[in-house]
Formats: sequence, C-alpha cells, structure tokens
Amino acid sequence: MNRTTLIFLFAISETVTASSGNIKQKPNVVFILTDDQGYGDLACHGNPHIKTPNLDKLYRESLRFTDFHVSPFCSPTRAQLLTGRYPQRTGVWHSIKGRSLIHRDEITSADIFKNNGYNTAIFGKWHLGDNYPFRPQDRGFEEVLVHGGGGIGNTSDYWANDYFDDTYYHNGKPKKYKGYCTDVWFDEAIKFIEKKKDERFFVFLSTNAPHLPYVVSEKYKKLYTGIEPGLLEFYGMITNIDDNIGRLRKKLKELKLAENTIFIFITDNGSSRGAKVYNAGMRGTKGSEWDGGHRVPFFMYWPNGNINSGRDINILTAGMDLLPTLVELCNLKRTKHPKFDGMSLVPLINGGVNSWKERTIVIDNQRVSYPIKYRRTSVMTDRWRWVNGKELYDINKDPEQSNNVSPYFPVVVEKLSKIYDIWWEDVYQSTKKKYEIIVGSDKENPSFITSHDLHGGAVWNHDQVLAGKKCGGYWEIFVETDGMYDISLRRWPREFNFPITSQPQVPVDLKDFFYFSSSSSYASTNDKSKKISATQAQLNIAGQHLVKHIPDNILGNAGINYDITENGEITAVNFRLRLMKGSTKLSAWFVNGRDDGDIAGAYYVYITKL
Repeated sequence: MNRTTLIFLFAISETVTASSGNIKQKPNVVFILTDDQGYGDLACHGNPHIKTPNLDKLYRESLRFTDFHVSPFCSPTRAQLLTGRYPQRTGVWHSIKGRSLIHRDEITSADIFKNNGYNTAIFGKWHLGDNYPFRPQDRGFEEVLVHGGGGIGNTSDYWANDYFDDTYYHNGKPKKYKGYCTDVWFDEAIKFIEKKKDERFFVFLSTNAPHLPYVVSEKYKKLYTGIEPGLLEFYGMITNIDDNIGRLRKKLKELKLAENTIFIFITDNGSSRGAKVYNAGMRGTKGSEWDGGHRVPFFMYWPNGNINSGRDINILTAGMDLLPTLVELCNLKRTKHPKFDGMSLVPLINGGVNSWKERTIVIDNQRVSYPIKYRRTSVMTDRWRWVNGKELYDINKDPEQSNNVSPYFPVVVEKLSKIYDIWWEDVYQSTKKKYEIIVGSDKENPSFITSHDLHGGAVWNHDQVLAGKKCGGYWEIFVETDGMYDISLRRWPREFNFPITSQPQVPVDLKDFFYFSSSSSYASTNDKSKKISATQAQLNIAGQHLVKHIPDNILGNAGINYDITENGEITAVNFRLRLMKGSTKLSAWFVNGRDDGDIAGAYYVYITKL
C-alpha cells in the first residue's frame, strides 16, 4: 500500500511512562493510518500548496521522529507496524498475489491489547487478508468495519463501491453506510470511543485515502482550483482527513480522554501523487528504494506523559519499533510471542539519545511473487544508505541521494553488504512457509475468495474485472475438515448477479471513479463491460480436474450444477466434491472450448462446507 498516515491515540499504562510521574489508569489507544500520504504532503513539512491545519497543530504539539522509515508500499508497512517485526519475516512482501497475508503464527498489536483487557477495533483499511485466518477479526480485533482488499474498488471489496454511500464489511457481514468513506470511518470510530469511554480501548483507524482512485467531494476540490486533475483530488482527500482528525481530537477533549491519550501520526509509504510538486527535498516516491519512498512522518502526542510540545528526535527508527514502544509504555504482558525485530523507543522518548546504540535497518520493495536479492533495497544507518547493492549515499550531506560515494568508502560498503547478506538469509526463511486460506471452518463458511489473492496473474480491482482482464494461477488452501463441499465459480460476485457470458452496463458511479492510470481506465472510457465467450468452467483441487459445460441457458430446474437467472442464464458453475483435510492448491478458470482457449480465471470463487 502505499503511504498511509497513522494516528495513534493512546492513554498509557499504570507503571511505565515516558515521564517521571505515575499514571494511575491504563491508556486508550486510537491508531489512525492514512494511505499514500507522503512526508511532503503536509503544510508543516514545508508544502506551500496543501491545507492541513489540524495536522500542523498536532505537529507543533508533538514529539517528532524525523528519520522514521516504513516499507515503500502498503501491506508490508501494516505488517511491521502491527507485529513489531520485519514484514518479510511475517510473509508480507507484496500487496496482492497471496503475498499480503500475515502468517497465522504471528501475533498482532490487537492480539496483545485484547489479551491485556482492551476493547479492540479497526475502521477502514486492513489489507492483510480477506479470508480466515487472515482477517482482522481473526487477528485480535473485536469490532471490525473494513472495505475489502487494499482499497475501495478492489476485487474483494463490495461490488461497485465508489467512496460514497458504500457497503462495507461490519464484523464480516456487508452493511450499507451513508456518506464519504473517510467520514464513515471517523464517524464509526467516534461512536465506538463514546461507547467504550469508561473502558480501555485500542482503535486502529486506517483510512484508504488518499490512495487511488482519487475521489473526493466538490467541497474539497474547490480548495485546490488551478491544480492539475489527480493532484487536486489527492490534496482534497488529505484535507478531508485533516478535518476528520480535528473532529476526532475535539471529541476526545469533550470526553476528557485527550490528556491521557498517546496520539501518533504516521504515513505508510512515500507520496503516490504529490512528490512531483513537493517532496521535502528527498528523492523517490511510493514504491521507491530512495528515502522519498519510505521515510514518513511520525508524530507522538501525550500530555500526561509530558509529550505535548514540539521536539525532534533525529535518530534512525522504523515502523517495527512502534509495537515494542507501545508494549513498554503501556506495560503490556506478552505471554505468547515471536521475537520483535523492532526496538522500544522509550529510551529516546525519555531523552536518552546519547546512549542509543547505532543500528542498521533494511527496507526493500518485493512486488514479485518470489523475492529477488537486492531488488529495490536500502540498507540504512544514521549516516549511510546502501542502495540496491550498488550505490552508497551519505544521507546527512546528500539528502537528495544524488552523489554515489561507494568508491570512496569500501570499508562501509563491505560492512553493509555483509549485514544485508545475513538479514536476507534470516528474514526470507518465510518463503518456506505456507500462507493458506482455510476452508471448511466454522470461522468462515462459505469462504469467498477472489483473484486479488491469486498466486500468479492476479486481477486486483473492479475495473479490471469489467475489462475482462485475463488472469490465472492458484490459491493456497487448507481444508480444515473432511466432507462434501460446493465450489462455485463466477465472473461477477453474488451481489452483482449477472450471467458469466453477459455484458452488463458499467455501473454509473464507476464512470467517475478515476485511477488516473491507463491500466485501470476501462470504466471511465466504456459503457459496457467486456464480454467473455466462455463455454466451459474448469476446476483443479486436491488432484481432481473437473470440467463443466456452460450452456447458453437452462430451461427449468438447474439442479446443483448451476446458478441461473429467472431467464435461465448461467451466473455460476457449481462443483460438488469430497475433500479431505489437508493442504492443497485451487485453480479455477473459464475457457472457450471452440477457439479461444483459456479466457480468464474465475475472479470470484465461493467454497461452502456442506
């Protein structure tokens, strides 16, 4: 994902504080994470174009980690923030293709807070898996309101959501909400806080904005007249977030919760749109190995901990440090846990900068199915950036990373190369593990899986589904119980119940759902979806290869083999078969047996344990 802004609202624990005083009451936590907002997409960081008065106020009141780094895009950043570990170690190094799923053995911040008596909730973007055991409700969150996939309009999101008056997943069930997406996340978070104000709570408020598609109301567009399309909407989305942050902070004050709340703001990667206008003097954008791709703001505000006046900490820190810091600040017990890669920042918060030991931190961008050594990599210390195994930059003298000094510092190059080699062999042991969607469980039945998580050629958004984009590959599956299963293959999701070979109109609301990208522009340039001329549906699972004909229509009862419209047209091809407990792979696709061969994978598959 992208650069996400994080705000952590937090009230700290009884015995561990950043100040010398004692806190008699454990904290509440609100964690706000915005998506694709870069370090330079804030007025307080010198951007002369954008309007962020509430974040500017937070900046003035906060402890600021100025050399804080996350991953260059969405899912890996979320994995490290929530586990305190290198995301690669957790199995998360991509945002699609089954590589955005935190391994089931990992422990999240929500697990830890829940086990320490907190009420836990998430509102907005999750992007770490839409199926059991990867969903937020499987990873410690008790109250869940999210869209599907990595953004509104992703394949696993509710069909034809467009940011306004959408249907989201509330505790696993679709529910329609009124209003703009960001406003809904904040509205529901505020309701939860009001309900739990006399108890302890941990709230993860993770906005999908300002990630593409770039969509916002006219009210916010008017603030940026004269700015080019795409950037105009991007800035408007950020100002809308800023307004909601101000509204939330006001509510916390009214509820008398603000004083003993740690409020943290972070973004999830470099700017996706704004860097070409202002990038705070850095090189690179979202996805980049340069600092502009992964250096992000981190503001912490906590009056009762004496963190309420502007102060900078210029030490190298990282997203995986957040959870260890919160564990210490809140005096949380961890009875079951993998080892943290991150470090608690409490010594730095308490002023121990001079005693802090220098360390080396690695980031990379592995938007591939299988990691490639030195692919878009930065090995970082307080002074150095060793990039892609080829270039060395003195970041203190050269923040724009324009002068490669590797020939002049061979000892530094050798040292950082050895550290990287050890790191690579360590964290990518995760490639030996399986990241299986579990079917046949009472935790999720039926299981609704989509081409977003296909290992191979994933189709990740509704626009690509409308375009009939070819995809193929497999899902990693674990069958939890022996028995009979129905597996239903669809071109369209059940809520958009059109025939497989039909050509429905592009939903009107998606005509203005702009990705500002040629790879996802079908809806804005076409009136009808692309027809796929499928004559067969094919399924591979557990050594069974099954084929069924797709007739033009069926008159009368379709039985268990097909779902049909009232006109007898085929909306789904169903396979009933026996599966045994264990690991397997599932492939499902539509073909034209006459001439075209393989047309497309099944974008939507429903698996029901009978």
